[in-house]
Amino acid sequence: MENFVFLAVLFAAFCHAGWNALIKVGLDPLSTTTLISLGSGVVALFFLPVVGLPAFAAWPWIGASIVIHLFYFAALIEAYRTGDLGQVYPIARGAAPLMTATVTTLFVGETMNLVGWGGIFALVAGVFLLSAHGGRDFATFDRRAIGFALLTALTICAYSVIDGIGGRLAGNPHAYSAWLFAGIAFVMLPYALWRDGRDVIPAMRTYWRRGLVGGGMQLMSYGIAIWAMAVAPIAIIATLRETSVLFGALIAVIVLKEPLRATRIGAAGLILFGLVLIRFQ
Repeated sequence: MENFVFLAVLFAAFCHAGWNALIKVGLDPLSTTTLISLGSGVVALFFLPVVGLPAFAAWPWIGASIVIHLFYFAALIEAYRTGDLGQVYPIARGAAPLMTATVTTLFVGETMNLVGWGGIFALVAGVFLLSAHGGRDFATFDRRAIGFALLTALTICAYSVIDGIGGRLAGNPHAYSAWLFAGIAFVMLPYALWRDGRDVIPAMRTYWRRGLVGGGMQLMSYGIAIWAMAVAPIAIIATLRETSVLFGALIAVIVLKEPLRATRIGAAGLILFGLVLIRFQ
């Protein structure tokens, strides 16, 4: 993997942690997630005339990804309703790499050497250690939040594989990303209105700037990932994206004032070790 691709995916991870943190600050998760989805859709619309159309073969994959992303946001919203960012985010992101690596090995035909697998396991171990107790005492460990976090991980695996394949078939990963996020915005608004339109509409009027900022970060983050998966193994890129938990943990501690524990420090070391192994696999 080229250094530019490697560093670009790390930057995408930072953007991903940033928009996830926005979900937990100021508004209820449904309103903020809807704002961010609409924001990414608006930003994507500006790029559509520039990037053009993806190849015809990619459109079924775009449609499938839009549906999966709706389930992803629904699960993520429910997880954040009761769970701390420092607990939900690492679990949601941490279970996905092993799922993705397994699926791409068995069904996509991608292979990795032992160093690559070792890096994935080390990073995943660090991610789960980072989520130990989250920001709460063990006595109040919320099984419902963790259940939705694991469901979120399953949807992450699904859309990673779908978009990795779809981005390659598109011939133009940037066009694939722009049309994907425009489609997600198109279905997310009716879903939000169906769930709780009374709260979503005022939020969109008051906090539209937050939606644009978060949406731009979301589009940039995943757009980079789709481009990277077109030139590198899907499982490796999907795993590298999970370094975002380090940024998420920093945001949780510094901005959201969640407690810093020794386990988080040790977990950061494991994640960095896995990152090094993946880089040189």
